[in-house]
Amino acid sequence: MPEDSSAADAPRSPVARLATLGGRAVDRVRNKGGQAGRVRLRQLGITMIIATQSGLAAALAALLAQRVLGPGSHVFAPAAAVGTIATAIGQRARRTFELLVGVGVGILVGDLLRFLLGTGTWQTGLVVALAIATALLVAGRGGALVGQAGGTAVLIATLAPVKPGLEVPRIFDALVGGLVGLFVVALLLPVNPLRVLDQAVEPVIGTLTGQLDAVARALAARDADAALRALNDLRALDADVARLNEAVSGADEVVTIAPARWRRRAQFHRYAHAIEHLERLILYARSVARRSATALQYGEPIPPELSTAVARLSEAVRELGRECRASEDMAGTRRLIRESAELAGRAWAQGVRSFGDSMITDLRTADSELLRATGCEPEDANTIVRKAAGAGEAQLRPPARARMMRPRRHTPQARRRSRIRRRTDGRHRGQRREDRQPRRERPGAG
Repeated sequence: MPEDSSAADAPRSPVARLATLGGRAVDRVRNKGGQAGRVRLRQLGITMIIATQSGLAAALAALLAQRVLGPGSHVFAPAAAVGTIATAIGQRARRTFELLVGVGVGILVGDLLRFLLGTGTWQTGLVVALAIATALLVAGRGGALVGQAGGTAVLIATLAPVKPGLEVPRIFDALVGGLVGLFVVALLLPVNPLRVLDQAVEPVIGTLTGQLDAVARALAARDADAALRALNDLRALDADVARLNEAVSGADEVVTIAPARWRRRAQFHRYAHAIEHLERLILYARSVARRSATALQYGEPIPPELSTAVARLSEAVRELGRECRASEDMAGTRRLIRESAELAGRAWAQGVRSFGDSMITDLRTADSELLRATGCEPEDANTIVRKAAGAGEAQLRPPARARMMRPRRHTPQARRRSRIRRRTDGRHRGQRREDRQPRRERPGAG
């Protein structure tokens, strides 16, 4: 008995609590480090493809510039090719157009001001300032157009006096580099758009489903701290979501400009539609985790079906990712969503308080958003979730007869019918009383 009591009291000591907290911190760091390593490993394939595309485009641009534009230091042609591929994933056609427009703006402003003001230190600063301002007015925002306008203006203001004739080579270098970059991306080495999406969406779905499972376990164990940790991990998904959006943009560009990938268009658009709603689902998952932690902190009742409903939502998200990769019908995802909504209705019927009620509302909204990711229209998704939740509620609270549940309507027509009914009933009651009374003989009869 003394040994048992000392063992029970050991976790209550400050040293043991500190050791427990340290162990949890080490586990979190180890898990995050392992997750980051897996993400980097998944990104290695895409990185190698982009690096190969950039190297090939730079070599082809330099060779083509030497053969077509003649001998000389055509430095800007390979630089433009690399810039088109490596720094504008998903916007390469637009990047090429911005390169050409930016070079044109820089040449126009630089030559005009150099002719009017001459050359010198303050003239260079003024030329660059006006070129940047003009490019911003044309583009409306920063980007390749503004950078190229400023860089070209610097070259015109500083090198044109000692080396005339820079304008035309600069324009042709930009054209050759941009076109070679597009050629490499669209024809020589187009990436597989679905593989790009698979690698980008895997860490998002993995973290989302893992933390939803953690919320479900926290609800079952009534552990508010575990729910808060899951909420923090869900909030850390922003970087992965940003990479996912970039991958969607790049894959969209590939299926648009690469003839070899045109057959993937329908599958890509279906995948991209699901990813769009997945990003919104993360917001509702955060709300579910936050309200779960608050409900547990306030000691509100948590029906067992509520944790199961959250776990079923996690299974539905996992099934959605699998069906998108396999290009299958979304029947499995829809079935799991209906089960989640039905369990949420059962949990509400057992009785919850304010934060539990809000959590069920967020859970049902998440179910509806996930149904929209499978291709359902918004109204159809809301109807399916509402019917499933109502079916779950009816299992514990059978609905009364429809006549008892029908609300009264106080319209003028209804009031008129009510008056006629009362008047008719009154006449019938009077007739019945008259029939029950014996007839009296009139005086003088007989």
